[in-house]
Amino acid sequence: MNYFKLPKIDLHCHLDGSVRPETIIDLAKQLGVEIPSTNIEVMKSLMVAPENCPNLMEYLSRFHYPVSVMQTEEALERITFELYEDAAKENVKYLETRYGPQLHRQNGLTFDQIIASTVRGMRKAEEMYDIKGNLIISVVKVLPKNDIYEMIDSGAKYIGNGIVAFDLAASEDQDFCHDYIEHTEYAIEKGYRITIHAGEQGYGQNVHDAIKLLHAERIGHGIAIRDHKASYNLVYSNRIALETCPTSNVQTKAVQSLADHSVNDFYQDGIVVTINTDNRTVSDTTMTKELQKTFEQFDLSLEDYKNIYRNSVENAFTTDEIKKHLLSLID
Repeated sequence: MNYFKLPKIDLHCHLDGSVRPETIIDLAKQLGVEIPSTNIEVMKSLMVAPENCPNLMEYLSRFHYPVSVMQTEEALERITFELYEDAAKENVKYLETRYGPQLHRQNGLTFDQIIASTVRGMRKAEEMYDIKGNLIISVVKVLPKNDIYEMIDSGAKYIGNGIVAFDLAASEDQDFCHDYIEHTEYAIEKGYRITIHAGEQGYGQNVHDAIKLLHAERIGHGIAIRDHKASYNLVYSNRIALETCPTSNVQTKAVQSLADHSVNDFYQDGIVVTINTDNRTVSDTTMTKELQKTFEQFDLSLEDYKNIYRNSVENAFTTDEIKKHLLSLID
């Protein structure tokens, strides 16, 4: 298979984990933000997580420098545009990007300014390239909860015009879903679709809770269901799509190696799986790389690719018109 030429869909990609190192250097100079080096290779080494990353927290430490420059409307618009540009250039036809607006208020930006900037960047890329997209706003679970409703209200103004879903992200504690029931219900009332990071770090019950308590339509990662029968059965019976991110899961030691990843077992069992990048820069990956390494590892075929692609289309938070277009690219 020519993985580069295949039409591709990415449903789980973080904006702050997908910033070009050269953009960090450029923006740091413009904004007066201190960074360790202006050498691209040095900055890349600080932004890319090693394959032997000991845990998720070490992996998340690689987001420091991107977030430090993502504090102006211009920076957010540029970085969003560049992500969609990079994706389009490797034949990604639809991309859902998620980010935590709470992280971008260090210099006084409002939620409305933050969200509007990312929508502008995405729309600019859509006008220039053969790609469609939507944005997902994520609560960062390690931050205070006092501004979550304000963030939801700001994002609600853009539902149907760039914003589509609500997410909970960052480090995963056991039983975290219980703390966000009211916030998620409020987001649903405002028109958001729901995808939740759960089951990334060994807590299979979190996936069950995300579906039952938070009404998740998709699960970010979800690989811990392999050791939790009730969650596995719930995902299977409810046709809940898993947003798997193989490279990232190896880096965070959710699995020890790609060969140990459950994506193929899930797929063969009839679980709805999708394959995604998670963080293009932090994981030093692209959709082309994710597909090639996963398909070669598990000896999957072009027909398997079409099945997984269809999973992504059917579970994308987009319009029927765009879904029809995306399906036409492989049918």
